[in-house]
Amino acid sequence: MAYFVDEHSIVRKIWGKSDTILFIFAGASAEFALNKAVDWLYFTGRLPADPLGRLFSTVSYAQAIVFSEKQAALRAIDAMAHIHADVETKRGAKIPDWAYRDVLFMLIDYSIRSFEVLERMLSIAEKREIFDVFYRMGSRMGIKDLPGTLEAWESMRREHLHQNMHRSHYTNDLFQQYRKHLGTIRYKILLEAQTLVAPEQVRKLLAFRKTSLLHPVVLLYKISRTLHLDGLLKALILPSKYKKEIDALNHTWKQRARTWRKS
Repeated sequence: MAYFVDEHSIVRKIWGKSDTILFIFAGASAEFALNKAVDWLYFTGRLPADPLGRLFSTVSYAQAIVFSEKQAALRAIDAMAHIHADVETKRGAKIPDWAYRDVLFMLIDYSIRSFEVLERMLSIAEKREIFDVFYRMGSRMGIKDLPGTLEAWESMRREHLHQNMHRSHYTNDLFQQYRKHLGTIRYKILLEAQTLVAPEQVRKLLAFRKTSLLHPVVLLYKISRTLHLDGLLKALILPSKYKKEIDALNHTWKQRARTWRKS
């Protein structure tokens, strides 16, 4: 059976674990708040009304692409494109091409950053794998002027970070919504996770420190996985009402469980 993403790809390792996915979206939640096209996320009202719910719905699409056979993955990509086209029709305007690229670039960048924070440094070949998957996704969606190589993406990513972000009233409102939905303690943890994975320009605009207080916690978290205590730590950090959704992110774990049941 042909898959959109190879069964042994590093992309499946990254997007098959709730740990890395949650860090990906911690970083993206900071950058979304700064993007000059963030008003599009406010048009439907879904993001400010339920930022965590939006996270899980977005992840479900991403995992459908990463873990499905090729034709099913292409249908999921087409569905995403249709959703965006429908929003454009309702607003009577077009989402800027650079805004589409920004979102795609975030998925590439935070996939790399989150895995390297929680696991290990990636090789150039592995980074190229990640770039290739999201390049093919963006191409299928019809996103224009995509960089053709990892190196070209790195250059364009730096340009976008400086050209397409600023702090606005949307920035402040989104962070207020994050705090409202997470509570004070978890919100502070989110800020530290964002500090840990965000690029320098994002940290600068949000007035974050250079060093996150989560550095020693991440070390403890890595140790806890060998003791099988990572689920306990996750339960302390994340809202209990989303436990089922968080557990569902562990696609790699579910695959292993199926293998064990068959053996």
